[in-house]
Amino acid sequence: MERSVRLSDLEMLRKEADEYVSAGETPPLPRIGISANKKEGLSCLADPYCQSVLLAGGAPVMIPVMTDVGALAAVVDMLDGLILSGGGDMDPSFLAEAPAPELDEVNAFRDTFDFLLLHLASIRQLPILGICRGHQVINVAFGGTIYQDIHTRFSATALPHSQTEPRHCATHTVTLADLPSILKAIVPGKNEWAVNSLHHQAVKEVAPGFVVTATAADGINEGIERPEYPLFGVQWHPEQMAANGDEEMLHLFRYHVRQAAVFAKAKRLHDRILTMDAHTDAPMVYAGAFDLGLRTGGLFNPPFTESKVNLPLMELGRLDAACMVAYIPQGERTDTAYRQAWDYAQERLSQLVRQEQLHPSRAGIARTPDELLRLKREKKKAIFLGVENGYAIGKDLRRLKTLKQGGVSCMTLCHNGANDICDSAAGPPEWGGLSLFGREVVHEMNRLGLLIDVSHAAETSFYDVLNESRVPVIASHASVRALCNHPRNLTDDQIRALAAKGGVMHICLYTGFIRENSGSTGCPEATLSDAIRHIDYAVRLAGIDHVGIGSDFDGGGELIGCRAANELIQITVRLLEKGYSDGEIQKIWGGNLLRVMQTVQEAAQVSGDALHGLKQ
Repeated sequence: MERSVRLSDLEMLRKEADEYVSAGETPPLPRIGISANKKEGLSCLADPYCQSVLLAGGAPVMIPVMTDVGALAAVVDMLDGLILSGGGDMDPSFLAEAPAPELDEVNAFRDTFDFLLLHLASIRQLPILGICRGHQVINVAFGGTIYQDIHTRFSATALPHSQTEPRHCATHTVTLADLPSILKAIVPGKNEWAVNSLHHQAVKEVAPGFVVTATAADGINEGIERPEYPLFGVQWHPEQMAANGDEEMLHLFRYHVRQAAVFAKAKRLHDRILTMDAHTDAPMVYAGAFDLGLRTGGLFNPPFTESKVNLPLMELGRLDAACMVAYIPQGERTDTAYRQAWDYAQERLSQLVRQEQLHPSRAGIARTPDELLRLKREKKKAIFLGVENGYAIGKDLRRLKTLKQGGVSCMTLCHNGANDICDSAAGPPEWGGLSLFGREVVHEMNRLGLLIDVSHAAETSFYDVLNESRVPVIASHASVRALCNHPRNLTDDQIRALAAKGGVMHICLYTGFIRENSGSTGCPEATLSDAIRHIDYAVRLAGIDHVGIGSDFDGGGELIGCRAANELIQITVRLLEKGYSDGEIQKIWGGNLLRVMQTVQEAAQVSGDALHGLKQ
């Protein structure tokens, strides 16, 4: 990289710029935002930050210190990665602490800027690197604490963490924790790093959900990260060393820039393709009227009620569509109970339809793949309507037509427990598969063009449906039993049989269907990495044309690394990292589901035309 001024005339500079524009940059350099410092009324940044990003192959963008949320959000939307830079002490009022006598000058305005910037970037899933103060900001923002002054607040004897040597010189070593981490991945096989030290504050209690990745010899924290997320911090100043030729430190910036490049590619891909979550229970976290345009709470709900799938989260995660279902728990099979179940389903569906009137510029109800495509072009989010548990129709086949006319695209035949349609994967069998009424339901759903969902169905019911249906069926939220032995998951034989009929299974992000005993005592929660293994397995077994994603968000679905709709883009990032092509990812992210939907609806149209001709 050239650091000196190039003596040249204007014409030569214009020619250089024009040649670059003509050649194009494909793909463009990932844009790495760097938070500025605030000194004497100036937003400023030490040059080594920019130099390190340039050397690593990124385009550095200095973010001036400001607290206008709209302006910051607009800046973050343009970025592919973020670096929180070092600087002065943090205002202890953010920790509800009194200032220590040893505290240096603080700037609450810059603290506010950093916390806003970090939150805006993290909810968009940008790769984030915190350096020194930035390392501490990350920890505090997520619920951790800091030492206001190491030498007076740390219980042990501390190293001299504020070195007098030149900033690019290493003065002590840090030891990496004995666990998989970003730092270990950056320089494989290396367990100690020689680093500089330019601070007197440090991480004290590590934020919940974070792990310690590096420690100084005196026990001071030197590295943290949030497992399964592209978010980590280091206490030292690697930019000072990287800009002065330290290859090891430059590897750290190269890693961050590579992560940003993959994230940028994922964003561009989501802009081009149709992305659809096959199963969410969004209406079920509310009672009464609700507004999917809000992050938290419905119109008449307590403010703590929060959906994992709503318009803001879909927009942040660049998700085009979600099938939102009216879930009906299995109840008594009496006339009164049937009527109550039907009325409840209708009320929940009407609340979903109402979102189109509440947010005409942001959302619409989609009934066909073409309508989804239209809504995508109009920059709106699409809501597909579904019903989970055929118990909602009771024993009345005519209600299927009412559902279809109301815009419903899909129905799950059962839930936990046998109903009048079929046996469930949960509870004792009653029919040995489909009942006689269940066979009529399958035929009528075929005739109407309603997608049949075999999630929750017993194996006997599953195979009966495949035999009875003349069109492909789906499992909207079911994972691989070979990787997690749960009766709700599909066996290898089921997956192959579903694929042979042209159907699609959608990997469910419910922790208990991803890792056995997940969350129980002594067993860690399931992670996004676990879910990616299910996707890989299903693709290898059934082929790329028969796998999709059904999060089950708001129905219990969430994993470490993917807890809500705004985090679904991390699946795309992981698939890109594993070498999946754009076309393959497009199929997984809804292409396969939309193909089946098109097939089912076209077959119903042909059947309807034939029946109409016979009547004439």
